[in-house]
Amino acid sequence: MISLDRLTKTFWAKGGRKHVVDNVSAIFPTGASVALLGRNGAGKSTLLKLIAGTVRPTSGRVLSTGSISFPVGFAGSFHPDMTGLQNARFVARLYGIDTDELVDFVEDFAELGPHFRMPLRTYSSGMRARLSFGVSMGIPFDTYLVDEVTSVGDGAFRDKSIAVFDERRRNAGAIVVSHSEFMVRRICDMAAVLENGKITIHTDVEAALEHHAENLSRAPTHQLQRAS
Repeated sequence: MISLDRLTKTFWAKGGRKHVVDNVSAIFPTGASVALLGRNGAGKSTLLKLIAGTVRPTSGRVLSTGSISFPVGFAGSFHPDMTGLQNARFVARLYGIDTDELVDFVEDFAELGPHFRMPLRTYSSGMRARLSFGVSMGIPFDTYLVDEVTSVGDGAFRDKSIAVFDERRRNAGAIVVSHSEFMVRRICDMAAVLENGKITIHTDVEAALEHHAENLSRAPTHQLQRAS
């Protein structure tokens, strides 16, 4: 289970402060696959990073009864001067799993070829996402955080990514950011809609998609709090 307890994240923007997440309390049940929906710029990726612990909240907290992955598709925890292989070994040691097993899994899955032994700074964004997805899927987490990873690569690679993700979801939950209604229906059993810093939880995915569509039909409201 993941619990958001009065969670707030504020960024300074031109003209004042923006509450990306504004005093939010919500629960993501153990083992659930939750779609995180919201318009571009709503703060979905920031919320994933808050849940992962890679971004600190302004106030409030995130509580969890199990292990949480770093956001799949987010390679910010990797060192740019280390190779993909070295980064995979480093993460394996960090999480206390067999380094050789993780390296073998990532090398086979990510299909980076000789780039796997080249510095991360030489990678394209797609290659970084493949590495991040491979490393994350190679580690047994209780909840996987996924940010549009299934949009990376060609059709065959996406199919392989979905198959691996399906396998992991047999024993784990997930929070998934996706703009694809097909993918939301395919892999999620509930959803959360993020709008203007607030979250609405839906146990019915179709109801969540309708709510999200209604939000998109309206012009965004930018709520900036001016500094006093």
